[in-house]
Order: sequence, then structure tokens, then C-alpha cells
Amino acid sequence: PLYSSAASDVYKRQELGLSCCFRQWRATHSHCSQLHGYAIGVRVIMESEFLDHRNWVYDFGGFKVFKEWLTKTFDHTTIVAKDDPLISTFREVALSGVINLVEVDNVGCEKFAEMCFNKMSQIISDNPDFDVLPVRVHSVEVFEHGANSATYLE
Repeated sequence: PLYSSAASDVYKRQELGLSCCFRQWRATHSHCSQLHGYAIGVRVIMESEFLDHRNWVYDFGGFKVFKEWLTKTFDHTTIVAKDDPLISTFREVALSGVINLVEVDNVGCEKFAEMCFNKMSQIISDNPDFDVLPVRVHSVEVFEHGANSATYLE
């Protein structure tokens, strides 16, 4: 059997949304190339072929490190791609303290879902407890709002 368990909205959009601002500079055909913001929500689905002694796939309390990373990356931040033509301008504004700049390889809901998937997978692989009970990330969904989301799974 294969069990799955969803940390339904690790960060819920309406309740604990991660308020961030970003721009997709390559989206020159739309307003998405301009700075815009969302209260990002994240849903992580974990899976395992076994349940632990409590009949759980994953102890949701184990998301503490992941939530800290989410907050550092997405809460009250301005997220910009490292190859954005205006990156030097964003860096200059960040030095003034007006924005909390986070530079990433790629910007967008799909890439944010992949970033979250990789981070949660790393957290699990760094935890020796999961050598005994093989738990893995099945998928991560990142929500911009109720109508837009993207899911990453391997």
C-alpha cells in the first residue's frame, strides 16, 4: 500500500498567508512583469509505504523547520530572479531597507512549488529518523490565491 498525508495548507492563504511581492520579468506580454503581491499558501503531501507506531505518515509537528524557511523566503519579502535585468536596482533598494530582497533562480508559482518540494525533501533527508521509516514528499502545491495554484511532484 501507499499512504499519503496532506499538511493541508502548511500556510493557509487567508489565515497565515505569506505576503510577498515578486515580478516575472519574462512575462512581457502581461502585467505579471510588474511588481505584484500575493498571500502565498502552501500544501505539502507526504507519502510512505508504511505508517509509524502512531499510524501516521508524518508528524505534522515536523514542519517547524520548513515553516521557518517559508517565513524567511516568502513573508514580507520581494522575490526577484537572479537574472532579472533590474536586479542591481532591487539590490540598491534592499540596501535602503525599503524591501527585504530574496534572490532566486526563477520566479513564479510553479518554481516556488519546486523550491518548496526540494526544501522539504532536503529537511527529510537531513533527519536520521526517516532512515528507519521511509517518508518522502509526494507533491507541493503553492497558491497565489483561490483561483491560481501550481503543483510540483517528481
